[in-house]
Amino acid sequence: MHRARAERRMIRISCAALLLDLDGVLVDSTPAVARVWTHWALRHGFDPTEVVHRAHGRPSITTIREYLPNGDHLAENKELERGEIVDLDGIVPLPGALELLTALPRGRWTIVTSCTRRLAEARLKASGLPLPGAFVTSNDITNGKPAPDPYLKGAEILGFAARDCVVVEDAPAGVRSGKAAGASVIALTTTVGERELWDAGADWVVRDCAAISLDTPGIHEGKVSLMLREDGATGA
Repeated sequence: MHRARAERRMIRISCAALLLDLDGVLVDSTPAVARVWTHWALRHGFDPTEVVHRAHGRPSITTIREYLPNGDHLAENKELERGEIVDLDGIVPLPGALELLTALPRGRWTIVTSCTRRLAEARLKASGLPLPGAFVTSNDITNGKPAPDPYLKGAEILGFAARDCVVVEDAPAGVRSGKAAGASVIALTTTVGERELWDAGADWVVRDCAAISLDTPGIHEGKVSLMLREDGATGA
């Protein structure tokens, strides 16, 4: 679907809370993820480029089941998790991530990630980003992205309806998950191009978290008041 470039430089958004993906949204883990999945793909005789692309934004075990339908999925998943926890080289915050999380009111944001809790905590610690009081990982849900369950759970732990929240994602599977949950979705071009994100159903597309800031005041009539900077963004 064609999207016209927004006429206004700033877009104002109100929501109950932000539900943010981790990898590709808050932290740059792409090199580490690519290294671990490339090693796994080569060991099993698969095309590394294809495997890395398909693995992004989904629980690891989902990709493992697709490529090794008759394999020991739990054992393979544990091996991948160990590899990713050990390989933290180059894990850094993405632009605007620390500033956004620091500015957001407590209880009005959480993280919804497809990686395990141990891996999420390791990457957050390595990047120096704060941990929310509670967050959602692959350990907490049965059906991962693109199913709506992760973002429904994320909204639930904050005490809001998903339809009143805004999801921040970088992968088509995550965008579809947020939309299926009933949320609006800000998509970032940190991992894939605009076209894939629009095709997945994103409501807005921007470069990274640096394009998202709190309006003044941060909370207005019980809602989080956001400003979305238009440069690099297009709107419906």
